[in-house]
Amino acid sequence: MLDRLDLEPLFFAPFVSSVMQVEPGWIDYNGHLNMAYYNVLFDRAVDEAYELVGIGADYVKKRRRSLFTAEVHLRYLRELHAGDAVRVTFQLLDYDAKRVHYFEQLFHADDGWVSATSENLSLHVDMDARKTVPFPDEAACRCTSTWTRARPCRSPTRPRAGSPR
Repeated sequence: MLDRLDLEPLFFAPFVSSVMQVEPGWIDYNGHLNMAYYNVLFDRAVDEAYELVGIGADYVKKRRRSLFTAEVHLRYLRELHAGDAVRVTFQLLDYDAKRVHYFEQLFHADDGWVSATSENLSLHVDMDARKTVPFPDEAACRCTSTWTRARPCRSPTRPRAGSPR
């Protein structure tokens, strides 16, 4: 992805992850998905989106830069159980030179209902200095090109973002 010359978006809003399965070992004594594993599913979807934009694992290895999660607001809306197939949508809300603010929804892949939402703020970090730094020009350009065209422009399509309910 890093050597693409066109500036067309790599995905359109929202990005939709691959199908993932709720693993049996993730089920707690209440018989549903343990709260910690919702974050695992959301994080795997973010990894997919970051790879498409060119700021994934190869970027970390080559540039020694990464994105660290600074804040998360998670809402649990409906239970998931072992074997359930799920997908996550990723929508950019905002970004600047050092920060990415995004919203995710975890859907039951077969029935289409929303199980949970996650609103996140991630910081661009120098892996050696362990401090926030601006995106390098080529990564910033790639992110701007993709995210400017892909984000939903503060539309009512994301009424749950920023909402305590």
